[in-house]
Amino acid sequence: MAPKKGGKKNDKPKATKSQADPLFPARTRATGIGGAIRPQGRDLSRFVKWPKYIRIQRQRAVLYQRLKVPPSINQFTKVITKNEAMTVYTLLNKYRPETKEARKQRIQESAAAAAEGKGASKKIVQLTYGLKEVTSAIEEKEAEIVFIACDVDPIELVMWMPALCRKMSVPFMIVKDKARLGALVHTKTAAVVALTRVGAEDAGQLNILKDLAMEKFNNNPDLIKKWGGGIMGLKTQAKLDKRAKAMAVEEAKKLASLGRA
Repeated sequence: MAPKKGGKKNDKPKATKSQADPLFPARTRATGIGGAIRPQGRDLSRFVKWPKYIRIQRQRAVLYQRLKVPPSINQFTKVITKNEAMTVYTLLNKYRPETKEARKQRIQESAAAAAEGKGASKKIVQLTYGLKEVTSAIEEKEAEIVFIACDVDPIELVMWMPALCRKMSVPFMIVKDKARLGALVHTKTAAVVALTRVGAEDAGQLNILKDLAMEKFNNNPDLIKKWGGGIMGLKTQAKLDKRAKAMAVEEAKKLASLGRA
């Protein structure tokens, strides 16, 4: 048998490797979940994995809607209006407590005046803040009007205070919010503040606010009796409506069969 001849030579020219363009580097396409091009014009916030504190906030808000909330807690959802809040904070801003630097300077000036034999400085009229101080002012009937934040957490810290104000006949208001009250008294947050005195020029404004507080909060029976919550979701509401309609149809058929329709 004749020996086999050598294989055919490949006459095709070898392809030269193309150099990669440094301006446009090649990137392999990610075919996993979320690797596709995001569709335009769609709200995809539903698919976002939000931080845990945001999820807890939203779950708490939904729970407050679903569960039956007793009146003592539900009253903190009834706050003053925006216009009333503007009037309140304009008045409170005039009686902000002094800062540490201002207090130090005032003490030095009063000491210097006392050394020179001058009269004693007048007592400063300012806001009372803090649960302990405000509670004492209410019990001793020194507080003219009390302002309670609506978003104190835990709510048990101030849940009893409206009842105490009603018992001692001290006007109170529920306002937004603890950060805004805190800004008045140079702290991060404040659960409650109170006015014990005001200047003669603001006495009329204070009386108007006291009358408003007595009408809207102290003497309002809805705040004491009305429960909150009990609001079902959209799916549950639709299911209950469907069930009620089916029951109405069955009742109509029953009456028709008895000849009472």
